[in-house]
Amino acid sequence: MTSPSTVAGPAARNARTSVVKRPESGLAARLFAEALGSFLLVFAGLGIALFNGSGSSAAVPVGIGFGLALIAGLIAFGHVSGGHFNPAVSFAAALAGRIKWIHALWYVLVQVAAATVGTLVLFALLQVLPAVSGSGGKLTTHTLFNSLANGFDAHSPSTVPLAGALLIEVVCTAIFVAVVLGATQARANRTLAPIGIGLAFAAVITVALPVTNASINPARSTAVVFFADGWAAEQLWLFWVAPLLGAAVAGLLFRAFSATIGVTAAGVSGLNVEEVGEVELDEDEVVAGTADGGADVGALANGAGGGRRGRRAAVLETDPAVNAPVSELPGPVPAAGAPAGTGATKTPATTDAQDFFDDKGTVK
Repeated sequence: MTSPSTVAGPAARNARTSVVKRPESGLAARLFAEALGSFLLVFAGLGIALFNGSGSSAAVPVGIGFGLALIAGLIAFGHVSGGHFNPAVSFAAALAGRIKWIHALWYVLVQVAAATVGTLVLFALLQVLPAVSGSGGKLTTHTLFNSLANGFDAHSPSTVPLAGALLIEVVCTAIFVAVVLGATQARANRTLAPIGIGLAFAAVITVALPVTNASINPARSTAVVFFADGWAAEQLWLFWVAPLLGAAVAGLLFRAFSATIGVTAAGVSGLNVEEVGEVELDEDEVVAGTADGGADVGALANGAGGGRRGRRAAVLETDPAVNAPVSELPGPVPAAGAPAGTGATKTPATTDAQDFFDDKGTVK
């Protein structure tokens, strides 16, 4: 991403905002990165939840485990695909204008498939491990995955009804998605974005865990239903509707505020900074916005092109001093009493003392 630059003073007429192309991968590479990140997130998060009670005194809390897995995935693969790893995040990104809808659909399909593969690995691992004994006898793999599935009413860890489960999932997802969108915008410190996003995910998982087993991620919820009892599939609809609803709230609000906010550059009158949403750029496209409001900035704002993705910022230069040709810029201020339009300037008078010291500094 590029940040807009503003220039004050006489050089303002030459001010420019350049949109420099940043190397990005094609759709196939981005989908592969999404698959790897989704696999890591679900495999690590559900694995920690599954084996957390195995007697280890240094067990990692489930929320922290999910958060650490997300941080690792964002650092490793986020620069390739944007690091969604969650259908709710992809849905919000499309609503906010960050990615194309067709790409968001591909993201969601890959996320669900990769999450299912990660859960399948855990299921296969349980098949070769000795049976886990409980107080009521031997536990089956279906019983273990029932403890990972998201549910409400009798299948909620706290027997929370439908309304409570809906509320907690919507609110937690909206908070998490808002952090994702805010941490990855142009003006944010994106170096710390993976840590902030991971901590936010850990926090909302910890809050929602005793209520619904903490979905927040429809791909994670879908992956588990293939290995749990039938009730998990029957209640799966809620854990798509609620996260997508929360993501829609965050995505639409973010887009509304991004579209209406106008930031005036400090100390530069008339230079307004307006953020342009993420657009698709061609492989060989380099776009530059010029001081006279050239068509390049308009094409960028309209999202022209396809195949490469980049979030850019444009400076809308409305100061007449910026747009005016050099010939139209005001000349020197006439001296008092001089005829108008002559351009004469008043020469400051000098004293004898000043002349004396000036003469001392000259070589005769």
